[in-house]
Amino acid sequence: MIVRQRTNWLKMLFIWRGSVLKKIVVQLSIITLFSLAIYFFKGKIFDYKVHLNPTIFTLIGLALAIFMGFCNSASYDRYWEGRKLWGSLVIETRSLTRQILSFVDGPSLEEKQKIVKLISAFGWSLNYQLREKSGTEHLSRLLSPEQVEELRDKKFISSIILGFIADWIKEQNRKGNIDTIVLTQLDHQLNQFSNISGGCERIHNTPLPFAYSVLLHRTVYFYCFWLPFGLVDMLDWMMPLIVVLISYTFIALDAIIQEIGEPFGEEENDLALNSICRTIEFSIFEQAQIPQGELKKPDSYFID
Repeated sequence: MIVRQRTNWLKMLFIWRGSVLKKIVVQLSIITLFSLAIYFFKGKIFDYKVHLNPTIFTLIGLALAIFMGFCNSASYDRYWEGRKLWGSLVIETRSLTRQILSFVDGPSLEEKQKIVKLISAFGWSLNYQLREKSGTEHLSRLLSPEQVEELRDKKFISSIILGFIADWIKEQNRKGNIDTIVLTQLDHQLNQFSNISGGCERIHNTPLPFAYSVLLHRTVYFYCFWLPFGLVDMLDWMMPLIVVLISYTFIALDAIIQEIGEPFGEEENDLALNSICRTIEFSIFEQAQIPQGELKKPDSYFID
């Protein structure tokens, strides 16, 4: 994800990074050449004049805009729900760290720090599970060699790490370092971790219905390629410019819908999961007095 400071209106016109223009520049170029050809031949195909009333495109465009608005809302809802789940994970990791440091008597600070590292590893493992990557550099940094070996070839690593934390809490309860009330609260925190993980997996494993994507995609491109025939007689030489402008609006929105509909990817407008994981690690390490480097913060912009 790109995080960028606000800029003035003139610079916004020429921003490339973070824009979907680079994804659709080929399609727009083809539509531009097609529109120029239609203008050159005055809307004729093999001496047959294609007569299309512009009113038709007004009606179709209105229906298309309404449908695109629905799909955009559905995609953004997935994006925002994913962001809320990861925001909840930030809160829950800090709460669990505080409870372990404050309410678990007996273990040394060094032993508690190992559990705090497990909490951070949960965030990183969920991140890479959703992105279908290994993330071994973080696991080997935060976990013991025995734990790393136990996670080898496992798919749902975040759930197993949660089991490591639960085993440690169970052991502390057996030793009498945690009373029943605290044990219940800690178990509730772990359930929240499971709920967050399950919610993220639901979004990741259930994309927008494919039929919606196909219908929207086809309609947008049919509309854009037929539009020059309806506007060539009315706009004359201005027709290619207007067609490209309208096509940019519809095709770019179609691309944005597809991009934010999968919020856990690594495209420029997806969620900044790496940044969130770094924030989690920095904050809970600070609570547990674990030495660490400076948290990476956005400058003018950065790509997560």
